[in-house]
Amino acid sequence: MGGQNSLKSTQQVSTMIKQGFISDQTFSSFSPSRTFSSPSPPPPTTTTRPSQTQSLFDMMSEDHNPNTKLSDDKRRKMQDRIKKLLEEAPFNGGDVKLTVVGKEGLKVSMDVKKSVLADKSRFFAEKLRGNGNGNGMSHSVEISDCDDVDVYVEAVVLMHCVDLKKRLRFMGDGGGVSKVLNLLKVSSAIMFDLGVISCLEYLEAIPWTEDEQEEVISQLDNLQLHDSATEVLLRVSSSPSTASSADDIFTNLLSGVLQAKDDKSRREMKSLLSKLLKDNAFSDSSKLDVSKDTLYHLCHRCISSLFLCLSEATDTHERPDRSVLMSEIAREADNIQWILDILIGKKMGDEFVKIWAEQKELAALHSKVQIIYRYEISRITAQLCIGIGKGHIFVPKEIRFSLLSTWLEALYEDFGWMRRACRGVDKKLVEDGLSQTILTLPLFQQQILLLNWFDRFLNKGDDCPNIQKAFEIWWRRAFIRKYSSEPDNSQLQITVFDYPK
Repeated sequence: MGGQNSLKSTQQVSTMIKQGFISDQTFSSFSPSRTFSSPSPPPPTTTTRPSQTQSLFDMMSEDHNPNTKLSDDKRRKMQDRIKKLLEEAPFNGGDVKLTVVGKEGLKVSMDVKKSVLADKSRFFAEKLRGNGNGNGMSHSVEISDCDDVDVYVEAVVLMHCVDLKKRLRFMGDGGGVSKVLNLLKVSSAIMFDLGVISCLEYLEAIPWTEDEQEEVISQLDNLQLHDSATEVLLRVSSSPSTASSADDIFTNLLSGVLQAKDDKSRREMKSLLSKLLKDNAFSDSSKLDVSKDTLYHLCHRCISSLFLCLSEATDTHERPDRSVLMSEIAREADNIQWILDILIGKKMGDEFVKIWAEQKELAALHSKVQIIYRYEISRITAQLCIGIGKGHIFVPKEIRFSLLSTWLEALYEDFGWMRRACRGVDKKLVEDGLSQTILTLPLFQQQILLLNWFDRFLNKGDDCPNIQKAFEIWWRRAFIRKYSSEPDNSQLQITVFDYPK
């Protein structure tokens, strides 16, 4: 919508000036609204030539359109801006009277030099070519129905300036990108080439906010300046080489976080990349994003590193760096959780369930390491159960049961430490996820798992997940609301009797 409005505004600017140009000595007014279809003709415009004793401020204030009046405060601010522009303008008299009339009725007249207009603007040069140079005012030009009178005045002032860059710097202090874009639009419409170039150089040199960035891209696309705008848009333009190497960039960034030495910086960059990759997941599918293959490559690498760490940790020989090794176990487990979280957020986590369910050697090593060093690994299983329980991960029942067969015992053993030592673990969320995962299995598998849990809970108490809601649902399914896929004919009775005559 913003781009369409900008294009429409640009077309109107051009129409206003071309249709409003009057090349004879008779002052007259033309509104561009006459060139567009409307339900009824616009009211006639009355224009009066100001007397010689009127000030510039008086000339700005005298014509009012009752249908589109500005509020008093806005009118006063605009008048102040225009008054300041005219006071600073290096006009020094002229042989062309240029009048700008705003939609709200504000009117500004300027005596400018024909030579400057013709030299700086290819449009004015064309219109003024061949006209005489008699004494006094030889030409009158009126631009009607303008949205921002002050922008038109600024464009004319800029045409008379020697140092355009310096002038634009002063402009930027009061309005920045939006002001310069408006000036660029008008400069383009009147073919003020030096003004266009100066505006583009200004835009290329200054920082933009993200909102301003969208405005710049939209305006430059609508103005169709082609090669002239290329330098300005370089900061937001992706080259083919950048696109082709995007996955390598993502791989290096993610690998850098996985191997970072400073824990604080690692946490900050994990959070930043997670946010950025999550934004990509909800953006247009044409946007560049990290590939599924890259994420799974990193997962396999982390699992291999974790396996090596656990293998070393189960070595019976004393090691002077044992504490360092244990911190490496926690770190690799945390790395896997982070990559898995990205996969689940991108709806790519299904394959990881099968990969994790097949890690039987890793699970065997896990049981031989002290709980204080290994409990972070069980958070991966909990994370998968939460994903399955919320419907974020879809895998066949065989893989779901395999996951629990491989890792549920470890989760039970580590749950107490997870609950006490991990700030990020939500006990209820883990219990709900585990319950839902178990309840998605066939009834006889539910029975195996829940009867095992029942015995364990009686002996471990709070150090075991409380999934009694799942136990209740299984109980009702098994003993109260029994369902059979085969029709039950055991209650069917047939009675034969003689019909009375």
